[in-house]
Amino acid sequence: MSSKISRRRFLETGAIAAAGLTVVPSKVLGKSKGYQAPSDKLNIAGVGVGGMGNANLNALQSENIVALCDVDWKYSKSVFDKYPNAKKYYDYREMYDEMGKTIDAVVVATSDHTHAIIAADAMTMGKHVYVQKPLTHSVYESRLLTNLAKKYKVATSMGNQGSSAEGVRQVVDWIHDGQIGEVTRVDTFTDRPIWPQGLMIPKETHRVPKTLNWDLFIGPAKKRPFNEIYHPWNWRGWWDFGTGALGDMACHILHPVFKGLNLMYPTKVQGSSTMLLTDCAPNAQMVKYVFPQRDNLPKVGMPEVEVYWYDGGLTPIRPEGMPAGKDLNDSGGAAIFYGTKDTLICGCYGVRPWLLSGRKPNSPKTQREVTLSHEMDWVRACKESPENRVETASPFSEAGPFNEMVVMGVLAVRLQSLNQELEWDGENMRFTNIPADATIRTIIEDGFTIKDGHPTFDKTWTEPVNAVEYANEMIKHTYQNGWKLPDMP
Repeated sequence: MSSKISRRRFLETGAIAAAGLTVVPSKVLGKSKGYQAPSDKLNIAGVGVGGMGNANLNALQSENIVALCDVDWKYSKSVFDKYPNAKKYYDYREMYDEMGKTIDAVVVATSDHTHAIIAADAMTMGKHVYVQKPLTHSVYESRLLTNLAKKYKVATSMGNQGSSAEGVRQVVDWIHDGQIGEVTRVDTFTDRPIWPQGLMIPKETHRVPKTLNWDLFIGPAKKRPFNEIYHPWNWRGWWDFGTGALGDMACHILHPVFKGLNLMYPTKVQGSSTMLLTDCAPNAQMVKYVFPQRDNLPKVGMPEVEVYWYDGGLTPIRPEGMPAGKDLNDSGGAAIFYGTKDTLICGCYGVRPWLLSGRKPNSPKTQREVTLSHEMDWVRACKESPENRVETASPFSEAGPFNEMVVMGVLAVRLQSLNQELEWDGENMRFTNIPADATIRTIIEDGFTIKDGHPTFDKTWTEPVNAVEYANEMIKHTYQNGWKLPDMP
């Protein structure tokens, strides 16, 4: 073959495309004995490998782990040791520059605020991507990854592994089969956070460990001094880096809700919480979403529905008829679907769904079976051509709009001082009823003291800022320190 014919062009015109493969077997390429074709094994790079990324890579050990990137080489040392042949990097951009022609696919498991840019850069290079939940830190970033996946036709998956399990498929089947009737309310909760939240900005500055590149951890967020309260792992509770308990667990708990009720964008949202500080997620919060009526299914209608979220120890009122002594918390939380015929309850990840009536429906399964692990289902999709690909259990075409719902809850909590239900234009990613002259200010320090035997709060507040501008910044972040996202397709 001429060296001028692209790999994609060859696949589109040859017998390989007809077979549904995107990568060329060694016998076609005429490689020497011992060569392992990409169709047999993907060349995978991991970015953010010290935490959940390690678990993802463990599920991908049948493939070639060729490159590893982490901003903290002490935190990730055990993973580096596990894959001694993989090249190590601090900066994913350097890894892409040096190994872009070698890498087929990328696993992203960094802190939330860098998911989007690492995945977006990979997709624009034509790489398949697996991104840990939450998919992104903002609404705009979710929309961007959704559109990039469509444009570049790469295989994608978000790391909400329950989508590959039996429970979610069973919940969706029962709802779509009309077993619980029309659903107008869903209550959900998680037992998180299990990390510190409700904290004021630390005043103490710690020395940056020599194995940590703190500037790379900061990435597109605003600069701040290093403190051990941020890293490792505890970044989840800090707004600049994470999305709190909602972002951590809603991608698991709300997924059967989003999928089972055919949701898209909410039209209204409001949030409340314990004391809301400037920089850190609150100890506990509640969010109410309102979704408009959707197209009816053959066996059940899809009316307007209210979805409630609780975390930080807050839980919904137990449904009437719930057996005394039975804990609603199953594997970290639960979802309660109130239907006109019955009430359906499932745990986190959609596990162990059951009906409050005690019935055990014998309804046909409408969702495809997934026999592979969540990660290997993505690998399977990576090896199929875009024209013949069976989508993963959580492709960005679904995970992107779903994650917009998740981070919309964060917006509702952070805008709660407006004291109003917020109306949302999902197509255009904007609130439509925030007064143009409304302002927002947040608490820097609570100023708690005991004076004459009585507690007092002498709070320190930020200066008021325009609420519309404040909301828009959370919808679409201004990337700092020279970082830049690709343009929206």
